[in-house]
Parts: sequence; structure tokens; C-alpha cells
Amino acid sequence: MKELLKAGVALTFGLALSGAAHADITIATAGPMTGQYASFGAQMKEGAEQAVADFNAKGGVLGQKLALEVGDDACDPKQAVAVANQMAGKKIAFMAGHFCSGSSIPASAVYSEASILQISPASTNPKYTDERPGPGTYRVCGRDDIQGKVAGGYIADKFKGKKIAIIDDKSPYGKGLADETRKAVNAAGVKEDLDDEYNAGEKDYSALVSKLKDAKIDVLYVGGYHTEAGLIVRQMRDQGMKTQLMSGDALVTDEYWQITGDAGEGTLMTFAPDPRKNPAAAAVVKEFQDKKIDPEGYVLYTYAAVQVWAQAATMAKSTDYDKVVAALKDTSFDTVLGPIKFDAKGDVVNPAYVFYIWHNGKYGEM
Repeated sequence: MKELLKAGVALTFGLALSGAAHADITIATAGPMTGQYASFGAQMKEGAEQAVADFNAKGGVLGQKLALEVGDDACDPKQAVAVANQMAGKKIAFMAGHFCSGSSIPASAVYSEASILQISPASTNPKYTDERPGPGTYRVCGRDDIQGKVAGGYIADKFKGKKIAIIDDKSPYGKGLADETRKAVNAAGVKEDLDDEYNAGEKDYSALVSKLKDAKIDVLYVGGYHTEAGLIVRQMRDQGMKTQLMSGDALVTDEYWQITGDAGEGTLMTFAPDPRKNPAAAAVVKEFQDKKIDPEGYVLYTYAAVQVWAQAATMAKSTDYDKVVAALKDTSFDTVLGPIKFDAKGDVVNPAYVFYIWHNGKYGEM
């Protein structure tokens, strides 16, 4: 009987080991799945889900299927830290997130402590990588200091002699982008006529709009998100203002026009060259379109973040944090965004920004 029990225990133990060897690899994405910026959370979720489905259809990564966890931080720093701790408890191998810089920066400390690789598809504040807590913090998007140079240079060149206002929502993303744009404008020998801040989440910006109108502002640069920018431009038009509105990549969502209607006509914004037009993304774009999903904004950026991790893990022949981080160094990865290579800080080498314009309810490169 003892020998039979021993054999049974050994068999059970062997089966447990066999099951563990073929267990799923859990990865995650996290962002504003709820709240006023939920359209961006939806973009991230769609990108991650499709990437997981595509890898699993080809056998997974390292012979194991991928499982996806989705975290909702609502772009709130405290909630982001809570999500990061939850993900650490679930022992995820990789985080494709977060969206808002104000979430990614505090969450990065948790991931670093837990030895979880983090690649943000969308967080552009320079501090995210300049002050990263460890070697496993990366992003596949550009930075505000580069985006700000493009925007500021354009303002100084195209609107010389015009009255300029630069405002922000006081968030790490919005303020960071506005500050970098202001630096570029000033470096070109142009001084803005008005600086101001506004509170995100409000509905009535009439007092701010009246101030802009009294100052006869010709060009308004908004460092912030599409929800507030949309309300501000609509309320400017309601007061008869023809002021040109400019902003950054956070206006890359069809929801902006849903807020503005025709008031959004002519809005300018900076973003990377449209990844949907990249030949390397054609097959994946078709997959989304067949599902009636437009892979706009950060859909393909999230997909690319998963691609980078998967290729690095394959090169490392492991999902071990240190081995994957080592594989990320001095390596070029093939993604839907095109080839991606990182510098020593975890930033993409030579990111590009171009101008987009809203016209007839759609946005496109100028």
C-alpha cells in the first residue's frame, strides 16, 4: 500500500509539473478603461487582444499560449499603483501600459520592484524614461520634448506676429507637452501673449474662453486631452472666435469630433506618421477592419509593444525579466509601426512627429 501511495504521489507530482510546463504566459495591458479618457483604454485593449490572438494562432510564445489581463486605472495615479500591485500579485510577465504619463510614472516603480517589464504604448512625458526606476521601463511612442519642438517650431514659423496662448490641464502629460512647446516657441524668438491653466473634467470653460477672447488670441495651444480641448473649441466658436486650436497626440480619437461637431474643423495636432498606412501593418489593419474596428490612435502602438516583448522573449528563450531586458538592448524589432530600436534610456531611437488636421469629421496628415 505504501508503495502504491508513493507511486500515486509521484504521478500526481509529475502531472502537476507537466501542467505547469504548458501553463499560459500571462501578460497585461492597463489604461483608462473607464472615465472620460476611456476611448484610449479601448484602443489599448483592442490592440492587446488582437496581438494575443495572433500570437496564439501561431502557437504562442516559447511554445506557450498567452493570456491577457486588463487593468483599469482611469488615468488616476493612485489607481494606477493599485493596478500595478494587482498585476504583480498575478505574476504577469509583461505590462503593455499604461496610457497616461501620470499613471505610467508611479506604476513603473511597482513593476521595477516586481521585475516586470513595462512598455508603454502612449506615455510621452520625458520623466517616464529619464527618471526610470530600473532597466525594464520602455515606451514605443515618442516624447513630449520632441513633440513640443515640432509644435513650437510650427507656431513660431507659421503664426509669427499673431497673438499666441498656451494653456494646460496641469497633468504630467498636458503640462509637460505645453512646457516643451513653450520652450520651442521661445527658442525661436517668439513670446506667447497668454499662459493659463484649466481644470480637467469640467464642462464649462466660458470664463477661460472669455479671457482668450479679450486678449484677442489668434492661436491657442492646448496641452491636454481631447475631451476638454473639444469643449474649449466648441465654446470658442459659440462666442464667435475663429482662433486656431492646436494640440498633441491626445486628440487622435474620433471621439474628439463627436464632442466638437463642426467646431472641430481645422484643428491641428501632432502625432507620429499614421501607422495604419505602414505596409508592415497591412495584414493586421485588415484583421481589425474585418472586425469593424478602426485601429486608430494607440491600437497599433499597443500591438507593437506586445510584439517587441514577444520577440525579445523568443530571443532570450525565456520570459525572465533580466534575460528579456538584456535582449532588448541594441536590437531592432519588426513591428506594425516599422522597425523599433531603443536607446539606453528605453526610448525609441529617432521618433518622428508630423501634423494632422481635422476636416469633415476625419483627421489626416497634412
